[in-house]
Amino acid sequence: MTIKRVIEILKYSHKWPEQFEEEKRRLSSIFNSLKIEVYHIGSTAVPGLSAKPIIDLLIEVKDIKKVDTYNQKMEQLGYEAKGENGIKGRRYFQKGGNERTHHVHIYEKGHPEINRHIWFRDYLRTHPDAAKEYETLKTELAHRYRFEPEKYVENKTNFIHKIDGLALKWRKGSSNKNRKDDLR
Repeated sequence: MTIKRVIEILKYSHKWPEQFEEEKRRLSSIFNSLKIEVYHIGSTAVPGLSAKPIIDLLIEVKDIKKVDTYNQKMEQLGYEAKGENGIKGRRYFQKGGNERTHHVHIYEKGHPEINRHIWFRDYLRTHPDAAKEYETLKTELAHRYRFEPEKYVENKTNFIHKIDGLALKWRKGSSNKNRKDDLR
C-alpha cells in the first residue's frame, strides 16, 4: 500500500523562521565554499501566512554544475536529490518523503528564479491583502485536493503568476523610487 502525500495548511508558526535558521546552518556547512547566500522563501517565510509546514530554502551558488557533487552529503542530511526537477538551471532537494519538512532550491548567481522567489515573498510580506487572498486560495485548494498534490499546485499557478507580475511592477517602482532618492 502506497502512502499518499496529504496537503495540509496550518496557521503561521513562529517556529518556521527558527527551523529555517537551523537548516540554513546545516546547509551552509555543506555548501560553504560554493554558496553565496541562503534565503527563506515560500509561504513559511511570510509572517502571519498560513502554509504547508514545509520550509523552502533557496541557495544562491557560484557554480551550479558543482552542486551535484554534494548529493551524497545532502542524502546524509535526509534529502533526496531531484536534479533540475522541471526548471532548467536549478538543483532541487526534498526532505521528509511524503511528510516533507524542507525543500531546497539551488540556483547559480544571476538565474532569474532567484529574484522571482524573493520578490514574490517580499510582495506578500508587504501586501497583506494579497497574502490573505493567497492564504484563502491555498486553504480552499487543500480541502479540495487533500490527496492530490499535483492538482493543488496546478490550481495555484494562475494566482502565483498574477503575484509574480505584481511583484515585478512593485520592484520596478521601488527601484525607480530608490534611484530618485539616491539622486537627492
